[in-house]
Parts: sequence; structure tokens; C-alpha cells
Amino acid sequence: MMLLLPVLWWPTALLALVLFGDAAMSIRPMKFIQVCLDGVRFPREWWWTLVVIKLLATVGLIAGLAIPGVGFAANIGVVVYFLAAVYSHIRAGFLKQEFWLNCLGMLVLSVGVLLISYWI
Repeated sequence: MMLLLPVLWWPTALLALVLFGDAAMSIRPMKFIQVCLDGVRFPREWWWTLVVIKLLATVGLIAGLAIPGVGFAANIGVVVYFLAAVYSHIRAGFLKQEFWLNCLGMLVLSVGVLLISYWI
């Protein structure tokens, strides 16, 4: 059964914290982030958009702890974001460590939080 507020608050808060950290690291991308974005051929002039997307997702997840439906929608958005990232990696043939650890790791985390928080 789907709920409009998370059953457990901490997985959503954890995902928000991880996304916030990811956004912060993306402001001045660390080497592994640069390698990843260059590997999928994401244009450097658009890198700033990823910071905005991650910050908006963070705000949505936190707001969703109190506002019914917002966190669920934000969590779905995070899952879709990382599904798009997986597609980009596969399309570019960039299946190195960054794909397996960062991209798939974040997808698993965001799907896990969605399932734990809203379908327990």
C-alpha cells in the first residue's frame, strides 16, 4: 500500500543528505565526477544543471517528511534521474568503476529508500 508520508523518516533523510553531499561535490567536481561526466559525454556547460537538480531533489525529500506526497514525488524523481544516468552510461559505453559504484549505487539507494519509506 502506498502512503503519502514516509513510514520511516530516516531513509528519506539519509537520501536527502547523500544527494546534498553529491550536489556540493558537483559544484567544483572532484576528479571522479569529472571522469564520469566526461565519460558519458555530458557537456561541461551543462554541469551546473546537475547541481540544481540534486538540490531541488534534496529540498523535495526534506519537505516530503511533512507535506504529503512531496517526498514520494521527489523520490520517484531521484529514481528516474539515476535511471537516466544508467541509460547515459550504457549508451556511451562508459561502464567503468564510476558506473558500478556511483551510478548504480545511487540507483539502488534511491529505489531502496522508496520501497522502505513508502511500501513497508
